[in-house]
Amino acid sequence: MPGRVEVGMSGVASLGHGVGLRRPHWDTIFAEADRVDFVEILTENFLGEGGRARRVLEQAAATWPIVLHGTALSIGSVSPLDADYLAGLADLIRATGARWFSDHLCFSSAFGVEYHDLLPVPFTAEALDHVVARVKQVQTIANVPFLLENPSYYVQYAGAEMGEAEFLSTLCARADCGLLLDVNNVYVNSRNHGYDPYAFIDALPLDRVLQIHMAGHDDLGDVIIDTHGAACVDPVLDLYAYTLGRTGPVSTLLEWDNAIPSQAVLLAELERIRAVRPVGARP
Repeated sequence: MPGRVEVGMSGVASLGHGVGLRRPHWDTIFAEADRVDFVEILTENFLGEGGRARRVLEQAAATWPIVLHGTALSIGSVSPLDADYLAGLADLIRATGARWFSDHLCFSSAFGVEYHDLLPVPFTAEALDHVVARVKQVQTIANVPFLLENPSYYVQYAGAEMGEAEFLSTLCARADCGLLLDVNNVYVNSRNHGYDPYAFIDALPLDRVLQIHMAGHDDLGDVIIDTHGAACVDPVLDLYAYTLGRTGPVSTLLEWDNAIPSQAVLLAELERIRAVRPVGARP
C-alpha cells in the first residue's frame, strides 16, 4: 500500500454542486449530466458489486468527478478496522478516480455486532487518541484526502471532556485529515441539544472543510430527526450561506436518501442550494 500523503486542504478547488448517485435515478440522471457538477458514491452500494452496478459506476466516473462516502468504516469502534473493507474501499477509489473519500465520526459496529446506526463517539482525550490513530491507518490506503463528517446524534455522554467542535478541530490537526461539514447535522444537533449553530460553525477548523452536505430532516417538535428525506429548510439554507461566507466556495452535495423524490424534484432542490450566496453575518 502507498505511504500516507500529507493533505493540503486549502489548495483543493471546489467541484461545485452535486448529488448522490441513487438507484432510482440510474436510468435517467445521465441524460441531465450538465445539471450536476459532481457525484457522490455511497461506498456500501458499490463495494464488491459487478454487473449493472459496476457499469453504472464506470459510466458515472466517465461523466463526472467522483467522491466516495461511506457509513460502515466505524472509525470510532474499539474493534480492529476491517481489512477486507479497506481493501475494497481502496479498489473503489482507484476504479473511480475519486477526488477524496469520507465517512462519519462515529462507530457503527463493535465486538462483531453491526448496529445499523451511526453512534457518536465520546468527546474524551482517550477517544481522540484512538480515532487519530485509526484515521492515520485509513489514510494509508490511497493517495487522496480522507474526510470525517460531523454526525447528527441524539445522546450526550456524561463523561465528555471537551465539546464537539474542539474534538473535531484537534482531530483534524493531529490526524491531518479533512472535514466533511454537514450543515443540516449542525442545525439538527443545535436544536436537539440547545446550542448556537453559528457559534459552532465559527469554532470549527473551516480551512479543513473540503465538502459540505445539505439535507432535509423531520421536525417532530420536541426533537428533530436527521432523515435525508425532505428538502432543506430555510434555517439550514441560512446557515449554509453563513458558512460559505466563512469558507468561500466549497464542494456541496445534496443528500436525499429516504422518500427519494423524482429526478426533477431532486435537481430542482439542487438548483435551490446552488442559488444560495455567501453572507458575511448571521441573519
